[in-house]
Amino acid sequence: MTRRPRPDPDPAARYRRRRRYLRAGQAIMAVGALIVVVHWLAHIEAFGPGQPEGWIDLVAGYPMGALLVIAGAVLASRKPT
Repeated sequence: MTRRPRPDPDPAARYRRRRRYLRAGQAIMAVGALIVVVHWLAHIEAFGPGQPEGWIDLVAGYPMGALLVIAGAVLASRKPT
């Protein structure tokens, strides 16, 4: 048997909680986009000669940036209960 969540008696508190989720998600998405851009700039050698090491490509490159963008989008779209 599942319980139905009780409605929040204070709509202003629910709105503030929703805005916190939205802003936190947007901040995480911005960090992910920044990681992708910096990684791309490293590949075009904007910071000097040489490519990033292989483990950086696997850990802190495009996969990590994409993961953070997706996680931020999930958090930003979350509706408070």
